Amino acid sequence: MMNKKHIQHLYWRVGFGMTPQQLHAISKLEKKQVVDTIFKASKKITPLQVDIAELESLMTGSAESMKKSIKDFQSLSREKTRELNIAWIDRLTDSEEQLREKTTLFWANHFVCEDNNFIYTQKFHNTLRTHALGNFKDFVIAISKEAAMTKYLNTKQNKKQTPNENFARELMELFTLGVGNYTEEDIKESARAFTGYSHDLKGDFVFRERQHDDGLKTFFGKTGHFNGDQIIDIILENKQCAQYICQKIYRYFVNDTLDETHVNQMVDVFHSDYNIEKLMRFVFLSDWFYDEKNIGTKIKSPIEFLVGIKTMVPLEFNNPKQLLYLQKLLGQTLLDPPNVAGWKGGRSWIDSNTIVLRLKLPSLLLNNAYISKAKEGETDKTADLQKAVFKKKFGKRFSTSANWGYFNSQFKDVAISDMENYLLVSHMNESASKYLNSLAKVSKQEYCVQLMSLPEYQMC
Repeated sequence: MMNKKHIQHLYWRVGFGMTPQQLHAISKLEKKQVVDTIFKASKKITPLQVDIAELESLMTGSAESMKKSIKDFQSLSREKTRELNIAWIDRLTDSEEQLREKTTLFWANHFVCEDNNFIYTQKFHNTLRTHALGNFKDFVIAISKEAAMTKYLNTKQNKKQTPNENFARELMELFTLGVGNYTEEDIKESARAFTGYSHDLKGDFVFRERQHDDGLKTFFGKTGHFNGDQIIDIILENKQCAQYICQKIYRYFVNDTLDETHVNQMVDVFHSDYNIEKLMRFVFLSDWFYDEKNIGTKIKSPIEFLVGIKTMVPLEFNNPKQLLYLQKLLGQTLLDPPNVAGWKGGRSWIDSNTIVLRLKLPSLLLNNAYISKAKEGETDKTADLQKAVFKKKFGKRFSTSANWGYFNSQFKDVAISDMENYLLVSHMNESASKYLNSLAKVSKQEYCVQLMSLPEYQMC
């Protein structure tokens, strides 16, 4: 049987935590059975889509009417992007395909891209979802031909007479090899291989042969009439590609601090066939994944933090735009990356402003901004008055409906004194423990908010 703490650790890495009833349901399984269950649930690929019929109709008019509708199209694209953001948060919270969704989130910050045409944006993110646990070579090739990416990194402008090196540079620097593992000449030569890449109005890939440079190219010491797919082949032959990807996966799913021995084990698995699922299985089945140094030592990203709260206590924003505003305040808005390199992660998630907001957020979202601070043995007579004051002050900014009924059903068999073992992954320090013990445990709901308001809840 698997150690319960290890199961919780695994589920924070492959998803966003788990409730006591979910934990109890699988706690008698062996490690391989638990891991198999996770991968089996993510075999299915469910595209995430919002209605784009109105956008499509704006794209199918005459050239004259399309010119007039550009502003309408852009405005509607922004609206649909907001819709997809909210739908993605809901999917992250509720999907049975937890690992596929978590890896999609990871790859969205690896193959960073954004576009002002929502049709292309939605298509791009479903390509991430489709390949998230597939073959990395097929993944890179698919990304190189996505309409959103050909626009974002200027491959559409990459023509035989006027090569554009943006995509070729980022392909190696950010997507496959990392800084310093190629030459400027490699960039120039590979850029020629990607000439002629374009797309039609629907966002489907189009290869414009007349704009393609079919001449001899020398890349990484090899010479031939290479096209884009062949350049990607040559890049992946280099073990540095497997090293670079495994390091990123280790930092995201295991620990911000690399363990070279473990990363090298991952590289040996990955470089043989670039099978992402096989690599992830190896990681989750490795004994070292469950080492104490890897448990509760990663700072939750804003999305992990928000979705983690919603996993324990489902909540809805009465004004969905407040959810977008909150992501902005916390420093991570889905579908709106800061730059081509994406979010740095790790310690960069926390600064003096975001930590204050994070510590207040559970009470803002779940308890009308009120945390019971009555000492053990006292009655909290001012609770109703203070709740009213807090609601007046913060209610407009974050008006939510929390499903405490679900929480109560999930925690019905958990003693209030045992709740921290289900809500906190990292060890509680002595001062936090003393503080909590001094408070009156009025109810499981109050105690849940108190636990979520600790610095330890920021870790996973």
